[in-house]
Amino acid sequence: MLMHRLLSDVAQRTPDKMALRWVDRDKSLTYAQAVEQMDRMAGLLHDCGIRKGDRVGVFAHNGMDYLLAMLGAWRIGAIAALVNVKFADDLEYYWADHEPSVVIYTHDLHDVVLRAQRAVPSVKTLICMDGPQPGALSLPELMNAGFAPPPDPCDESAIAHLSYTSGTTGKPKGACLAHEPTVRATRCIAERLQIRAHDISFGPTALSSSYQLVGNLLPPLSAGASIHVMGKWTQATGWDAIEAAAATVLIGNPTLLDEVLRESEKRGRSPGKLRMALTGGGPLPPTLKAAWRDKLALPIVEGYGQSELGGFVALGYPELVPEGADLVRIGPPLPDKEVRIFSADDKPVPTGEIGDIALTGGFMKGYWGKPEKTAEATRDGWLRTGDLGVIDADGYITLRSRRAELITVDGIAWYPRDVEEALCEQAGVRQAALIGLPNGGSGQLPTAFVTLIDGAATDSESLKAAIASKVSYDLAPLAIRIVEELPMTPTGKISKADLQALVAAGAMACTS
Repeated sequence: MLMHRLLSDVAQRTPDKMALRWVDRDKSLTYAQAVEQMDRMAGLLHDCGIRKGDRVGVFAHNGMDYLLAMLGAWRIGAIAALVNVKFADDLEYYWADHEPSVVIYTHDLHDVVLRAQRAVPSVKTLICMDGPQPGALSLPELMNAGFAPPPDPCDESAIAHLSYTSGTTGKPKGACLAHEPTVRATRCIAERLQIRAHDISFGPTALSSSYQLVGNLLPPLSAGASIHVMGKWTQATGWDAIEAAAATVLIGNPTLLDEVLRESEKRGRSPGKLRMALTGGGPLPPTLKAAWRDKLALPIVEGYGQSELGGFVALGYPELVPEGADLVRIGPPLPDKEVRIFSADDKPVPTGEIGDIALTGGFMKGYWGKPEKTAEATRDGWLRTGDLGVIDADGYITLRSRRAELITVDGIAWYPRDVEEALCEQAGVRQAALIGLPNGGSGQLPTAFVTLIDGAATDSESLKAAIASKVSYDLAPLAIRIVEELPMTPTGKISKADLQALVAAGAMACTS
């Protein structure tokens, strides 16, 4: 199955149903209109010289043209190569890595793309979504020209989608997702989430992330549901947009879902039609899952995946977690994946023991231009996630830590999530991140950085005393610093690499 065929198949059954809506401009397309616009995009890309396997760069804010650029590239067998606009300072690195021929962008990024084009000879054509600019063609004019699309290559095994890893353990790598395993994975996601044609999916996080692909785009398309994207999110306007859209499924990250919770508490209710939220991009604090259950009577379904997958390692169910249940467990694997926990010597470990999470059954074709890294990550046909976790007797997966984020304190391995979740359970704490700082010896100094809810008052010593009985570690060496904010990745996850760098530069000012 091909990604773009999900759209055209529904268009044959329900052509007049809304398929896509861009919230910020209140622009929408029915399924039939979306297919027609996809074909126009495919035609103009082909006229610009794009052929099967070529990369079509997209460097833009969320919007309708972003979606159409992806669909048009898939339609002609090209690869949609996405870079988050927050990486503008490093755009030359990304383009030099995957060498796009054409780049589609938004007008406010004109100077950035011209600078990058001068450094990357592969970029022959710039197309501005908002009209002509110096050195760039006008997307509206090209769309209006009505170039006919070429025949569909119909290659399920072809790479369709290239998006980048977060770069937490080195330079970001372009993960290449092919049509068929990704469609298969996202159909399984739609079934697990019980997405149906009457659902309205709402995704305000960056379309450049593969999380949006496997959360807010392909699963709803497979069910014939309606999809909303949003570019400019704020806590209040985002809540209003969810309400106005009558959204039933919200695709976000923990930070965004915390904002929805706080705004709902202010207004005394959740957005009208919402039946669940799906979260990804980082571990879900159990306190947030419990708060949605207890205050909003709505489930947060936790998804655990990564750019290399085109799907999820594990996914929960769209139901409220019972009182007293283990809120840290994510859920079981999906039917398209086989997940195992391996020891350091690649042997399966007994049920309930911590080890390296690996899977088979469909994942990326590889990292673009990095065969050695691909071979390392996918040896023996298993994708090594780089994460440590557990599978329990029910088959549920619990994520404990990135292997690279383990902290060694006096010869003992600390799992940061244990301390972080204990801190987040304390009144007034919003976020917590534990990292290891150099201590002059062979071990590390465990240091937790904490942000507080507006108006909350506490101090480091009180927090340390409060969590002492909740973790198994000797907290004597633990330092806690209360800060105004923590650095975040574009997917809404705390960036521990950036946090380490800021601390090393002396740029993390403490409030207490």
